[in-house]
Amino acid sequence: MHWWCGCEQPQHPAEPPQSGSLAHSCRLSDNDGMARDHRGGRLLNRLTLMAVLDGLRPSGALEWVSPVAPVVTQVAVGAGHWAAGRRQRALAAWASAASLGLVAWGLGTEAPTRAETQKNIEQQKDLWRERGIEVPATAPARTPASRQRSRLTPLIGPAIQVVGVVNGVRSGLRHPQRLTVLAIASEAWSAVFWVLRTARAVQRRKPRIAAGSALGVAAAVARLRAASAEPL
Repeated sequence: MHWWCGCEQPQHPAEPPQSGSLAHSCRLSDNDGMARDHRGGRLLNRLTLMAVLDGLRPSGALEWVSPVAPVVTQVAVGAGHWAAGRRQRALAAWASAASLGLVAWGLGTEAPTRAETQKNIEQQKDLWRERGIEVPATAPARTPASRQRSRLTPLIGPAIQVVGVVNGVRSGLRHPQRLTVLAIASEAWSAVFWVLRTARAVQRRKPRIAAGSALGVAAAVARLRAASAEPL
């Protein structure tokens, strides 16, 4: 009789079949491999989340458009609400602008560069591999098409951001947020993100990002209170 465990392993006829121990060892081996894979994936996801919370330092004038554009949008929206007599909505928008402004300042002075972030990720992955944890390999080399897109992104990105500012101001003034289930869920998710970023910034001793993130939590609550107090 032959007993199988991924490959043929015949036993001597005189020996009693060790089916229980053999199958058990195979299951343990398979489960251990799956556990390592899952553990490596979870660790990598956690590392990616930490990198998102840390943010990236803008390396040039064009890259500053992305963190600064939302600040301009919220300042303009707040001014429009104030002129229309919607005081609480105006204060909530200005709180958002202050939060985003502090975070942008912190990104410019406290956040790691893109190269530093990538280096840290690769070093951490190498350390896990040395400990026997399987983690996904680095993304394959970029194709010519992807490199061409990356060269166009710095040129197209700012234009998209400017259009986004204009549309954001118009939408914020013409269609102010109403107190709906969707709005509550959106602000709750925003608050969770800011809470996580606050904790991460405090842990990493980044006071500007921490202060801006904490203010972001208050701004999310203020927006919901304004929507409730000033229905349309």
